[in-house]
Amino acid sequence: MGEVYIHRIIDKEIQRYLKVVGAILIVGPKWCGKTTTAEQHAKSVLKLDDIDKREEYLMLADIKPSELLNGEKPRLIDEWQIAPILWDGVRNSVDSLKEKGLYLLTGSTSVDESEIIHSGTGRIHRMKMYPMSLYESGDSNGKISIMELFDNPNKDINGIKSNLNFDDLLFAICRGGWPESLSLKSKEDQLLIPKMYVDSICESDVSKVDGVKRDPEKVRHLLKSYARNISTEAKDTTLMADISEQFGDISRGTFYSYVDALKRIYVIENVQAWSPNIRSAKTMRSTTKKEFIDPSIAISALNLTPQKLLTEIKTLGFIFETLCIRDLKIYTSAYGGKIHYFRKNDKLEVDCVLILDDGRYALIEFKLGAKNIDEGAKHLIDVNELIKKERKKGNTKINNPEFLAVITGGEKAYTREDGVKIIPIACLKN
Repeated sequence: MGEVYIHRIIDKEIQRYLKVVGAILIVGPKWCGKTTTAEQHAKSVLKLDDIDKREEYLMLADIKPSELLNGEKPRLIDEWQIAPILWDGVRNSVDSLKEKGLYLLTGSTSVDESEIIHSGTGRIHRMKMYPMSLYESGDSNGKISIMELFDNPNKDINGIKSNLNFDDLLFAICRGGWPESLSLKSKEDQLLIPKMYVDSICESDVSKVDGVKRDPEKVRHLLKSYARNISTEAKDTTLMADISEQFGDISRGTFYSYVDALKRIYVIENVQAWSPNIRSAKTMRSTTKKEFIDPSIAISALNLTPQKLLTEIKTLGFIFETLCIRDLKIYTSAYGGKIHYFRKNDKLEVDCVLILDDGRYALIEFKLGAKNIDEGAKHLIDVNELIKKERKKGNTKINNPEFLAVITGGEKAYTREDGVKIIPIACLKN
């Protein structure tokens, strides 16, 4: 008897777009569940990385790529980037057959666009898949819907409680959202999955992405430096200096080659600054915040455990932010959710500006413990007031946010007298 499939939030998106477009491309990091999820919607499967058939498949891709597209539809082409010519083959097939839901493509590596003749716009819809959110892994009870808050900001959340205690939350952060871990009974074994993932990144993945051999120890040190600066606006020169201390001077070209490789395999996904078109705010920051696609990568890079994290509370606070960002991206992906941060100066800043594709947005702070909730609420209110004032002056046309919220590692949800919502991360869902 096979393992029971864990339903993912992206499943509904896939079902929806298979009725709308000819093909869907699902990208994201290795081990996040792309293939397993795509298989639930496919009627035939081509796995290009099958070690017994890969050579045969590549020969066919050179001689007659259309042969690889034959099969009952929807047809899944797993790790399609191994034979980039199939992109144009899929696009041409969609044009020729003029039907919907013909193909599902998955890929763990972004492709050099020069290898593709046409973009596929209108024929191939792109989706990004992440490791599991707390709701998907069963750690969040999902009693508060982030999208319901957008639709009804006055919704009563008072008294809603999380089922996750602090120790459980620590473990969930360290384990990460890798589906494979849920099939393992022992917590110790579950914690091995992100360690194995980081080892795979360092030893092979960053070199396979473009065929350029990269030093595994330099990759490991870069991940470690990134993890030490997670959820901050640390400059690239800071990370370069960190690596140079260990390995001697590293050129900018080499450094960015390593960083670009990590981005292309969906390990790094930085957060951009928010520019709300406030003309008077000349000092707003425009640098990016360093982020991984899953918090467990930072944990493994720093060789931390749930127990060690208790002695690294400041670091834990930054890694908690990574967890929250991952989950919010997943919960709002069907609505075009984008995550930014805002900082005009040290007193006017917000951890997260969550923007939907219809223009609505929310201001959110991430505070692991209760003692920092007041500080987070003040940041939210101050930035909200800034937007009101600048609109009144004619310096901006943007509306105020739909709601203000502090997402915490606590166990109880409520709305403060000033209107700021306090929401445990383990109460949230899409």
